[in-house]
Amino acid sequence: MFADYLERIGIDGPVPATRDGLGQLMTAHLGTIPFEALDVFLGRESADGIEAIHAKLVRRRRGGWCYEQNGLFGWALGEMGFEVLPVAARVNKTEGDPGGHLALLVRVDGADLLVDVGFGGSQAEPLPLEAHETRHEPFAVSLSNRDGWWRYAEDPGDKPFFYEFRAVPAEAAQLSHWRRWQQRDPGSSFVGNLVAQRRVGNEHLSLRGRVFTVQGPGGAARHLVADADELVDLLRSRFDLDVPEIAERWPAIVARHEELFGAG
Repeated sequence: MFADYLERIGIDGPVPATRDGLGQLMTAHLGTIPFEALDVFLGRESADGIEAIHAKLVRRRRGGWCYEQNGLFGWALGEMGFEVLPVAARVNKTEGDPGGHLALLVRVDGADLLVDVGFGGSQAEPLPLEAHETRHEPFAVSLSNRDGWWRYAEDPGDKPFFYEFRAVPAEAAQLSHWRRWQQRDPGSSFVGNLVAQRRVGNEHLSLRGRVFTVQGPGGAARHLVADADELVDLLRSRFDLDVPEIAERWPAIVARHEELFGAG
């Protein structure tokens, strides 16, 4: 299974269990496996458990959301001998229980690093678990701490986004509860919205409903998808996702766009 994973992300040789090796693996994963929640939008169950996640993301060459992406990446790091701590996070909230997002803390040479391949591709390399600001083009990213809660924040220049977590092991029951809620409840943004994202070098690709955005260091270019055929082609050509059945949801995509932005 591990050899198949390395082949999937384009690595054909050994990777050392070091800080450099961790960065190499993270870069390869982010550039190959897109963030997406198309199964949820199609009314299907997301993959749960490493066997099912591996089958989807590796063998079927799909992408996934945080539970699948960081589930797979954390397993791969464990296979390499890294010390990995899954942590539960709350997204864009400063109160309440975590579990709506899964991230990873990886210990290398006695230092803890935040490693997250499941937040849409904003984090490009491991981040030392200490308060600081830096750039992972095209995002400004930062870590800060308040009352024992770490906050990871990303900002492409117009809309900051964040999640908060504590450096303690994620509770499986809590993650399971929020995973089920996000894939079934009408209030979940993944149930009502098509979402796919991918990092390609220092550019970030985002498809939310009909709006396709390419964000680079110089700014953002947006395009309105015209029809179902263009949607299928766009997912295949820019996100490496072959999901032709998504065309069946085109009327819902158009209706959601009009609800958010008006007709036209």
